Amino acid sequence: MRSLEESREILYVIRTMDVLLGSGVGLEATIHSISGGGYGIISEDFAQLMKSINKGTSLEKELRALQRKCESDGYKRLINTMLNNVTQNTDIVETLRKQGSRMEEERSEAVKKYIETLSGLPETLLSIGMIGPLIMAILGVVPQLVDPETDITGISGYAGVMNSVVAGGLFLSLLFMFFLGLKTHTKDPGL
Repeated sequence: MRSLEESREILYVIRTMDVLLGSGVGLEATIHSISGGGYGIISEDFAQLMKSINKGTSLEKELRALQRKCESDGYKRLINTMLNNVTQNTDIVETLRKQGSRMEEERSEAVKKYIETLSGLPETLLSIGMIGPLIMAILGVVPQLVDPETDITGISGYAGVMNSVVAGGLFLSLLFMFFLGLKTHTKDPGL
């Protein structure tokens, strides 16, 4: 769950940090801004980091602790970039821009793959959800339409069996639609 929340917000955090740091705001002020910015779990982590820094702990120590807590690759890269900036005074703005571009490409690819998996879904749902029940209803009505006295096929004697087949068919089509929707939902990239 944490990994999903991190990966959902990380690109927005990177872009915000890029803008703030690029305009001359310091790293600690940027962290403070993100901590109150509504970026979910990342804002919570940064708020905790700021509390610890205000109590006297070094930024490097807190970033290392936060790095062990991260679950998503993008968040780990961000914290590592921040840590490198603190320890080695690297160009954090340029690194953030590269990370943001790479993450945008990864997200675009994930969305393309998701769209490709959905390509046949409308036709399948239409076939199963609309045509299946129509066919089942016709099968259920046929025994009632046949006159028992003139029936040469013997269908009229199996009305109860046909109703059971129709109910079973409708249940199976509903179950199939449920599992198809569940499969589609689980492949959602979560962006």
